[in-house]
Amino acid sequence: MSNPLRNQLREAEQALRLAGVPSPEHDARVLAAHVLGVKPGFVWQVASLSEEQQERFGWLVRERSRRVPLQHLLGKVFFASVEVFVGPGVFIPRPETEQLHVWALAMLRARLWEIPEPVVLDLCSGSGSLGLSIARSVPEAKVALVENDPEALVWTRRNANTPDADVDVVGGDVTDVALLAERNGAVDVIVANPPYVPAGTPTPPEVADFDPPQAVFAGPDGLDVITGLVGNVARWLKPGGAFGVEHDEGHADQVRGLFAHDERFCEVKTMNDLSGRPRFVTGRRA
Repeated sequence: MSNPLRNQLREAEQALRLAGVPSPEHDARVLAAHVLGVKPGFVWQVASLSEEQQERFGWLVRERSRRVPLQHLLGKVFFASVEVFVGPGVFIPRPETEQLHVWALAMLRARLWEIPEPVVLDLCSGSGSLGLSIARSVPEAKVALVENDPEALVWTRRNANTPDADVDVVGGDVTDVALLAERNGAVDVIVANPPYVPAGTPTPPEVADFDPPQAVFAGPDGLDVITGLVGNVARWLKPGGAFGVEHDEGHADQVRGLFAHDERFCEVKTMNDLSGRPRFVTGRRA
């Protein structure tokens, strides 16, 4: 039996492949599912698109072919335990950061018996995905999302403005020594996914043309923001409090050294992401 949608999916896949899209089959199927309003796994149960759906699907494929991020076209992205809105002006959460979410949950759940309402800071929060996923997974936690860029803050506040998201949104530079003075010595867990790519590093079109550069690049060596937040992390954490900071896989030694050489920290170590690459530095306030 004829299935026009299968043919359209093959044509879309070919167009995306020719445009250099890394995952053409996946993206074509997800876009079709978005148009149909079904989960991607159910696309194969549909024989054809309506005329209106065909027009919408064709437009989405053309946009993806010019390397508009798939997440922008969908308007949202799943991260750990939450779904957040994303679009122009905010960094798109990446799957590798979910390992930082897993680490944070382990830290918090291990201390809930002695700290019934742990305080958490999500630095360089962007869409708020990391902090919001922590807040949903550990509802006892008091979470604050910290973001500096005004455009990104629009998305932070939008995602935080939901009935089940009991979080604070703070506008501020995480390297500012005066930021959140009221939290000095009061924070139990800090997570951060700061910009860490060296300026001038070639990136895919989805990053180069659509991710905010201030959320990606951090000076000539990519360490400007991480270097600047070390002192604040020490200032905010209570004794025994833990931190986890994402970094470029090539910066493991340098970032670990920034924290390990500061006597205010202990148990500083590198943690790998799910693909085995050194991606995070973690430690505690001495």
